[in-house]
Amino acid sequence: MPVAPQSAPGPHCTLGLKVIPNAPRDGIAGWLGDTLKVKIHAPALDGRANAALTDFLADKLGLPRRAVVLVRGGQSRHKVLRIDGLTLDTVRDRLGACRTSSAGS
Repeated sequence: MPVAPQSAPGPHCTLGLKVIPNAPRDGIAGWLGDTLKVKIHAPALDGRANAALTDFLADKLGLPRRAVVLVRGGQSRHKVLRIDGLTLDTVRDRLGACRTSSAGS
């Protein structure tokens, strides 16, 4: 598992997530307070859901995959990601616009 660098130049933030693996499709399910709820199609097996999560969020945020790093929660549904290149406000704005229509289900 990649380890987050101690310090990165430019803006960066950490983001708390609740991840639902084995979902019918990848999608943003909404915010639970300060925690983002994300549905991931990949199973929680051999790190597949974690890899799919970082790929999915990097794509949604318009960042390279290396800018989204799992910091904590490798084997938990509750995770913390470090996002390099964006502030938390920018991340919330970009992901708020990506919310799926099936978020209430």
